[in-house]
Amino acid sequence: MRILFNEKELFLQEDESAFMIKEKYKPDGDLVIYNGFPTQKDVNLKDGDRVTVIKRGEVPSKDELESLMIARHTPGVFEAMKKAIVGIAGVGGLGSNIAISLARVGVGKLILVDFDVVEPSNLNRQQYFVEHIGMYKVDALKELISKINPFIEIETHKVFLNEENIEEIFKETSVVVEAFDKAENKAILANTILIKCPEKFFVAGSGMAGYFSSNLIKSRRVSRRFFLCGDEENEAKIGNGLMAPRVGIVANHMANTVVRILCNELEP
Repeated sequence: MRILFNEKELFLQEDESAFMIKEKYKPDGDLVIYNGFPTQKDVNLKDGDRVTVIKRGEVPSKDELESLMIARHTPGVFEAMKKAIVGIAGVGGLGSNIAISLARVGVGKLILVDFDVVEPSNLNRQQYFVEHIGMYKVDALKELISKINPFIEIETHKVFLNEENIEEIFKETSVVVEAFDKAENKAILANTILIKCPEKFFVAGSGMAGYFSSNLIKSRRVSRRFFLCGDEENEAKIGNGLMAPRVGIVANHMANTVVRILCNELEP
């Protein structure tokens, strides 16, 4: 009988149960998950079953975590994520949410660039906590990502991006994500990547302010290497601020666009 135990193949006798293999292979485990559902009662196993045993608070090894992620993503998707290097310019409302989503899908290396620190007003939409106030955003985000997946490589830069350093900082990347507030900074990054880095894809956001309908937000291909996400209309201004729900929706449109690029889902 073949089963998967913590996503690794095992061949067992026909009369073995979930709790029996727990005691054999992970006796200190606290929780048994049988075919995706926690169980407190022993279950007789059959061919093709999946059993996961978890010890609360234990950090899985790199191999264990990757095996579990492969089971969720399918092997081809996970491998595409693992070998990818993605740059994120700005790690505020958009960038911090994008980085967290890409970390959760297992992107192998993230290059995070931002010279700003966490302020109390950032907590309304950015992936930071009270204890991060005063920290550089890239440092706080690196700390958060390490709690999600400690095996992702994080490179941080506390610099202001300009025409002189963009190419060097993002030289390893296949995709660069724009998550700036100011239009002039967006334009400089876009022009540098799209003109001087012909091998890179560029994903940007535009139009995410307020609490307008979520259905106005879309992902659009502007050119072969340039993708734009948002409603392309509702900018932040007095009386129309940035809030977590719509910023998060746009951020995950952008993260999903990155995943689709990395998986070669988009026509050349």
